Amino acid sequence: MTCYDRRDVGLLLLRLSTGGVLAAHGAQKLFGWFGGHGLVGTGQFMESVGFAPGRASATAAGVAEAGGGVLLALGLATPVAGASAAGAMAGAAALHVPNGFFAQEGGYEYAASLGLAAAGLAVTGPGRLSLDHLLGHVFDRNWMVPAALGVTAAATALVIGARSRRLRETVITEQEVLFEE
Repeated sequence: MTCYDRRDVGLLLLRLSTGGVLAAHGAQKLFGWFGGHGLVGTGQFMESVGFAPGRASATAAGVAEAGGGVLLALGLATPVAGASAAGAMAGAAALHVPNGFFAQEGGYEYAASLGLAAAGLAVTGPGRLSLDHLLGHVFDRNWMVPAALGVTAAATALVIGARSRRLRETVITEQEVLFEE
């Protein structure tokens, strides 16, 4: 019988809690579960805050959160799971930055915490109480960590950058309309 150490139990708890919360958030976006608005409502919201096209943005965020969360909880493909969830949370944090840090004021605290926990798991690995370990780390190779985080960082930067440009263009257009009147 294998003896698991405190690190393995701690990683299991972190994976289950972070992955479970992320999976629930993704299910809200994708299916409207747990009081969510599903793809239509979430897509409309995403469009209204500058993530366009809205439905595609809602789908990408929902899949990254739900898929990444389930995989993190299982400890399967941990580098990709953690990186995708971290990317989704970076987008959420960018949305909330204007409200400051603390969540009770609408800030980015919660999204940043989930994203950093997911990224930390991607880097650290799932521990021995995981499907990755059971499968011989076929989907959890050392080279996968920088690859997954790098690809996710690039894609996230493009998405957040495009949103920022759209928001700036909206402000400029609104100002032009004010000056024409």
